[in-house]
Amino acid sequence: MFGRRADGRLLKEVDPIIALTPYLMPMRCDAQVFLDYKLDFEKLTRYIVAKGNEGYKFTFMELLIAAYVRTVSEFPEANRFIANKRLYARTQLAVSFALLKDSADPNAIEENTVKCLFDPRDTIYDVSARVSQAIAENRREEADNSTLKLAKLLLNPILANTIVSAARFLDRYGIMPKYILNASPFHTSLFLTNMASIGMPAVKHHIYNFGTTSVFFSIGAVERTVVMGSNGQPVRKRYLPIGITADERICAGAMYARFVDRMMKLLNDPQQLELPPESVRFEEGNEYSLPAVKKSRFRRKKKEEKQQKEIAG
Repeated sequence: MFGRRADGRLLKEVDPIIALTPYLMPMRCDAQVFLDYKLDFEKLTRYIVAKGNEGYKFTFMELLIAAYVRTVSEFPEANRFIANKRLYARTQLAVSFALLKDSADPNAIEENTVKCLFDPRDTIYDVSARVSQAIAENRREEADNSTLKLAKLLLNPILANTIVSAARFLDRYGIMPKYILNASPFHTSLFLTNMASIGMPAVKHHIYNFGTTSVFFSIGAVERTVVMGSNGQPVRKRYLPIGITADERICAGAMYARFVDRMMKLLNDPQQLELPPESVRFEEGNEYSLPAVKKSRFRRKKKEEKQQKEIAG
């Protein structure tokens, strides 16, 4: 209340135009902007295969998240959100995504939603370890994380209306209990959906008015096309489409342009994500970090190869 929230710090030095926009566009659905990008599928695939030969198992989703995390370390303005028409710097770097749970019934489709926290200093190895751990913990058929437990409490329509209305009120004035903030996938820096995993094209997904999500990314199924090569001959190309929906109110358009441009350059040269950033920017001293993660699973293949050589020797 009075500008204080558990998940964000009120920004004091804000451009007057940026500060005015929430009053002109009070809801996120008023302020959504949509972007389409196409990544070089072959280049990313070659990188993933090369790292796989070294014992590292990366996915397109992990690369996208790693590029987002790295870019936020350079442009923290993209990790802002608006609540009650006021602009906040988020106190954590979080990515939410949905996944299909394992089921003994092949016809059953049951989803779980995960919110994974990151350190802006994370490399692709750190990001992959955090994501893999979160997926392993929440994909099991019997897995019930805090999001699912909270959702199951709302199966009764009367109870759901009452609790959600109360949650909206508490969230608006910054007095939402921390347990609910941690459980809510809608209170996140980025919401990501991997449509490629179910063979669907990239979508420009709406940003939820409930919660604080400011950016929504979508990965689509691979697109095939023919382009003109450098020799003037037609060349077949494959692209990985990315759909982006963003809340335009959180920063200037020029800042968004620099953010997205930097992120796409990182995805076109993912080797840059293997090293931590030289420095990290934070807004108004709003520093956040997480403990290091164990990446022992990445060394498994190399350890096995070493043991085989020792046995052979």
